[in-house]
Amino acid sequence: MPDDFLSGNIEDTKLAGALSERYLAYALSTIMARSLPDARDGLKPVHRRLIYAMHQLKLDPRSGFKKCARVVGDVMGKYHPHGDSSIYDALVRLAQDFSARYPLIEGQGNFGNVDGDNPAAMRYTESRLTEIAEFLLRGIDEDAVDFRPTYDGEESEPVLLPGAFPNLLANGAAGIAVGMATSIPPHNAGEICAAAVHLIQNPQATTRELLGFVKGPDFPTGGELVEDEATILSAYETGRGSLRTRARWAKEPQKNGTWVIIVTEIPYQVQKNRLIEQVAQLLEEKKLPLLADIRDESDEKIRLVLEPKSRTVDADMLMASMFRATALETRFAMNMNVLDASRTPRVMGLRDLLRAWLDHRQEVLVRRTNNRLQAIARRLEILEGYLSVYLNLDEVIRIIRNEDEPKPALVAAFSLSDAQADAILNMRLRSLRRLEEQEIRQEHKKLSGEQKGLQALLKDEGKRWGKIQEEIEEVRKKFGSGTLGDRRTLISNAAPVVEIVAEALVEREPMTVILSQKGWIRAQKGHLPEDAELKFKEGDKLAILRRCESTDRLALLATNGRVYTVKVADLPRGRGDGQAIRLLIELGNDDGVVALFLPDAAGKYLIAASAGRGFIIPGSELNSERKAGKQVLTLRPGEELSHCVKAVGDHVAVIGENRKLLVFPLDELPEMQKGAGVALQRYKDGGMKDVKVFALAQGLTWRLGANTRTETKLADWLGARGQAGRMPPNGFPKNGKFGD
Repeated sequence: MPDDFLSGNIEDTKLAGALSERYLAYALSTIMARSLPDARDGLKPVHRRLIYAMHQLKLDPRSGFKKCARVVGDVMGKYHPHGDSSIYDALVRLAQDFSARYPLIEGQGNFGNVDGDNPAAMRYTESRLTEIAEFLLRGIDEDAVDFRPTYDGEESEPVLLPGAFPNLLANGAAGIAVGMATSIPPHNAGEICAAAVHLIQNPQATTRELLGFVKGPDFPTGGELVEDEATILSAYETGRGSLRTRARWAKEPQKNGTWVIIVTEIPYQVQKNRLIEQVAQLLEEKKLPLLADIRDESDEKIRLVLEPKSRTVDADMLMASMFRATALETRFAMNMNVLDASRTPRVMGLRDLLRAWLDHRQEVLVRRTNNRLQAIARRLEILEGYLSVYLNLDEVIRIIRNEDEPKPALVAAFSLSDAQADAILNMRLRSLRRLEEQEIRQEHKKLSGEQKGLQALLKDEGKRWGKIQEEIEEVRKKFGSGTLGDRRTLISNAAPVVEIVAEALVEREPMTVILSQKGWIRAQKGHLPEDAELKFKEGDKLAILRRCESTDRLALLATNGRVYTVKVADLPRGRGDGQAIRLLIELGNDDGVVALFLPDAAGKYLIAASAGRGFIIPGSELNSERKAGKQVLTLRPGEELSHCVKAVGDHVAVIGENRKLLVFPLDELPEMQKGAGVALQRYKDGGMKDVKVFALAQGLTWRLGANTRTETKLADWLGARGQAGRMPPNGFPKNGKFGD
């Protein structure tokens, strides 16, 4: 090797290439060795190393506890070259019964609580494995899995655990890698085992069939899952979905007809203290108008007391407002991204995850069986050597006493193997008694029978699946019922949408909405008279004054053909100038307000463009939850929405800018939810001036100054929709407006 190579080898490399190579190595390390669990045992490396290190320390459920600092030290020193705090955090999570559905570690001391309080330092806490962890380790010393060298090469660690317990689905997993993440909810172990047995018996079973056993997530903190069957099926088929969970609550009666809401279970991963702080802050900001107070009366069990504003409040509506505004309702984003058997990240559905676990159990069974067969073969070889001793005991004793090298002589005399010869030479004299020979023969017979059974098991796949089914049934029987195994999360149908009406959220009181010509809007308490003295900015004046209630939602129609919803409760109060309407809704500077009114959902309205086109629209369509509004009238260039009148009557009167009046039946207009409409009246020049819906039998009324006039003889103006019409009767206003 040249000297210049020993002193250093410098190569020119593009920065982009070097960065890409190193970042890819970092990303793969994060994905493979830190963030994503293995589909077969459901563990990340840190969890696997913790459990194996505690196994090596003999911290089984029947032994005493050891300090967590001792465990963390062993894991860090032998297997996991990372910080002690990250290892201890992982240990704590495996021991928290509100984080892990089936804890793998039993803790002694302060391991934190659902309030979000931190655990005690690891020098104060102690731990040992649970029975569930023992099932994960079952067969670890029987060549069930592969081992690899640790980071320093001084020890060896398992690549994965045998995993007799369905840990991935039972306890779930969460992690963020580079460019991908995983989020798997915990499930009920008994249901998983039942689904796995069904999949063994019916290999072509669909996800829908498996969901007959696995009802959905089973969170350690309980709660209620409120999703429809189609959403749950889609999530478990694709491995991705969003599942809505809610707190469990009940209405508890109090004295004098009052009542409170008692919350006994909260959604998974919601800290109780932060939840209470959130509710308290919303109360202070007056964003929970139905709630008076919240109290925490929890001890070992959660008990949150919600006091309503008054006993007349509807409990369902109160909880609907709480679910909408607080963490009493959350969404669990399911993303079942795991490492498959080839260590490739992949999003799997429920069926694929169960299949991966069962295939792993099949491989573990074969490896354990082969390991046992090898042990039996070695033992049978030794026993056969012993039996040859008893058949020729005198000759064996003679060879041992007389030969300087008895081993080769024994091998030559009795055709023994090295292992048999060593076993005979190491045999104690007490083993030469007759009774010992009988015991050896019995052991030989027993092992021979076991050997035949194991060989038959390896040859017959059906027998292997039967054996795996027995092991799964054992897990199901042990962990599928009782305090630990009973389902905690209630599975409900999709929650009904409880409409939180404005009357419930806002105190009902009379209001007057005032809109100026320049687009400034405000609300004042009480119903002001039409001639009330109002103040406006200089050069501005009243455009619309609308009496209503504080709980009302007004419809605003603009010249751009769109309808907007204005909530009276959201309008600025007081006697000031108010707020520009364009800040409340997305209204262009060139667009004006045509109408502002409280729509009758059961009624109908005639809307028309300035060019004389229009149609009938149901009152229920005159609303929009979007700030940008909803297009109802399609306009052509140069047109704008000009009129909106209530369609009460049987005829329509329309007058153009050319002062020609036409009356036609209302039923000639189509009823539509949106569109361009049809022609109301034909014009050579100009457009429509005004339009009105009335009852023909009562006559056509218009305002003339301070008086009104009614014309009942309208035969000369009756016609079909779209005609030109005739000049109006004598006495019709010169401004061409009906005036009401």
